[in-house]
Amino acid sequence: MSSHTDSADPGGLPVPVEDAPAREAELVAAQMGRVPRLPWRAAARCRWGFPSAVVSPSRLLDGTPFPTYAWLTCPWLSERASAAESRGSIAEWARRAATDENLSSRLIESDRVVRRLRAAESGGSDACESVGIAGQRDPLGVKCLHAHVALALVGIDDPIGTHLLGVGDPVCPDERCARLIQDVSPPKSGARAKEDS
Repeated sequence: MSSHTDSADPGGLPVPVEDAPAREAELVAAQMGRVPRLPWRAAARCRWGFPSAVVSPSRLLDGTPFPTYAWLTCPWLSERASAAESRGSIAEWARRAATDENLSSRLIESDRVVRRLRAAESGGSDACESVGIAGQRDPLGVKCLHAHVALALVGIDDPIGTHLLGVGDPVCPDERCARLIQDVSPPKSGARAKEDS
């Protein structure tokens, strides 16, 4: 597993994270509330330097096909995406995708990019090539706002994720992941090497 990248903040500046390599897996698990399935790597970071989205290849270490290319890990943005879903935004976006030609063409292109990047992340062969964003066969299907936000964070021009990031302040105001790190114990000696193999 690769779990550290020298990504950039929303302003495009490098974000140094001194303890990320040693504790990133534990932090991402704390952010998500569960241990993410391997392999994955941090692909986007917030301005505080914490992972905000991770990406995975199309096949897990145990051989299971895994269609979701990008996962949202930022608790702040996850709460915002969940709140939007609770307000009925999934149905609204699906309705718009069916009637707005510009939106539908952008979603189709976003889906193409996801499939291409997922294949590249998988070494050139996509085990889930029949599905796109969030495991959807239909590029205009809207299933999970979290997935769209994650795509926008990793640099894909996903219109739904881009819109959601532009509503209000997209940056966590309180560096809440620093508190998660305080609650995370460092990995046992040798655990990281075994995990990366």
